[in-house]
Amino acid sequence: MFENIIDQGAVLQLRDDIINNRNAPSMLFFGQPDLGKSSAALELARVLSCENDAAWKCTCSSCENHRYLQHDDLLVLGNRSFSAEINACYNAYLRNPSNAGVKHLFFRSLRKLLLRFSPVLMEDDPKLSKISSVLQAFDEKLGEFWVSSQNCDNETLKKICDSLIKDALTLENDGIGNIIPIGQIRKASYWCRLAPCGKNKTLIIENAQDMREEGRNSLLKLLEEPPVSVNIVLTSQRREAIIPTILSRLRPYRFLKRNEESEKEVIRRVFQDTVNEKLLKSGSSLVSAYLNSFMPQKTDVLYPLAAWFIVSLMRIVSVSMKKKGIKTIPQIVTSLGMRYAPIAEEAGFEPSIKGIFIVKTLVSKSGNFDNDCFSHFIKICLELVNDVTRLANDPQGIMCNKIFSKHADEAVTAVEILNINAASALEKFYFNLKKDLIRGLYG
Repeated sequence: MFENIIDQGAVLQLRDDIINNRNAPSMLFFGQPDLGKSSAALELARVLSCENDAAWKCTCSSCENHRYLQHDDLLVLGNRSFSAEINACYNAYLRNPSNAGVKHLFFRSLRKLLLRFSPVLMEDDPKLSKISSVLQAFDEKLGEFWVSSQNCDNETLKKICDSLIKDALTLENDGIGNIIPIGQIRKASYWCRLAPCGKNKTLIIENAQDMREEGRNSLLKLLEEPPVSVNIVLTSQRREAIIPTILSRLRPYRFLKRNEESEKEVIRRVFQDTVNEKLLKSGSSLVSAYLNSFMPQKTDVLYPLAAWFIVSLMRIVSVSMKKKGIKTIPQIVTSLGMRYAPIAEEAGFEPSIKGIFIVKTLVSKSGNFDNDCFSHFIKICLELVNDVTRLANDPQGIMCNKIFSKHADEAVTAVEILNINAASALEKFYFNLKKDLIRGLYG
C-alpha cells in the first residue's frame, strides 16, 4: 500500500488512517509539484476499491484495472502539464524496451492524459469537435502499442511511440485549458451520485484552485453531501489557494519537499536513470528539473521567453513604483526577477522596460504563437510564478499569484473562446498585469 510513493510522510499518515478506518470522504493533497500528490491519489483509488486486502501486488480485477488506469470507478479532471512526464517515461522506455516496468510506466503516463477526456466529462464539450479525430487515433494507437510492442521491430515501435507523443502534445495544447470548466464539475457531481461498478468510486480534481466561482459552488454542493460510496481528492500547490468553505470540508495532507538523496532515489526507481551534474546545479527540485529536461522543442522556446517576460515585467513594476515615490520594492517582485534573470540571460534576452517591445518580441520569437501555443505560454508563465510565490508564502506572494491567475484566465479565454488575436490578448495581459501588480502589491 503506497509503496510507489518514496519518502513522503503524508502517505504514511494516509495509510494509517485507512488501516484504522479513519479515512475521510474528502481530502486535500497539497504541496509543491512533483512530490507524488497525483500518484498518491491514484494509489488511494486502487486501495479503496480493492476486493481483497489492498496489498501492493494484489491481483484482483479491480486492482489490475486501476494499475492500467482503466477502472470505471475512477474519474480524474483538472489542468496540469503532461509533456515532461510523458517524454521522460518515453525515454526510460527507449533505453530498455524489453523492461515490463518502464513499458507500463510509459503507458500510464499516456493514460493519465487520456483520463482527462473521459466520455463522462467530454459529452457536449465544445472542444470535442476540434480534437475528436486526434483523440480517437490516440486511443487506438495506445492500444496498439500495448498489444503489439513485444512483436514490433525497433523502427516500427519508434514510429508508434513518436506518433503517440505527437498526438499527446496536440491533446494537451488543444484540449486542456487553464480553468476547470463548470460543465466538468457538474458532470463529475452527477457521476459521483451513480452507483459504483465495484466497491468504491474515486473522484480526483488536480489543481483544484483553478476553477471559477460557479465551479467552486457546484463542487461545494457535492462536498456538503458526498455519496457514501465516493471518495474525493483535491490537489493543490498551496492549502491557502482553496477557498475556506471548501477547505473546511477536506482533510488536509501536506506533501513536503524531499531531500536530495530521496529525489535521486525517485529518479532511479521510477525512471531507472541517474542524475547528472547539470541537474544538481539547477537550484530547483531534482525531480522537477529532471522532468523539465525532457520538455518538447516548443517548450524549449517558450520557457526562456516566459522567464524573460516575467523578469522584464518585474523590472517595469519596480521602475514604476520608484517613479511613484515608493522606496521599498516588495520582496516578491525582487524574488521573481532574480529567480528567472539567469534563464533569460542564458537564452540571450536582456530585460526591457518597454511594454510594446516586449509584446512584439514575444510574438516574433514564438512564431506568432503558431500551432495554438499561446495558452501553453501562459501556462508556463503561471508555473514559473507559482514556483516562487508558493515558496514566498506571504500575503504579497499570494496577491501576486492571484493577479497572474486572474489575467491568465482572461487572456486564454480571449484567444481560445472569443477568437481574439494572440498579440492583442498578450498586450492586454501585459498592461493589466502591470497595473494590478502595482496597485495590488502597494495598495
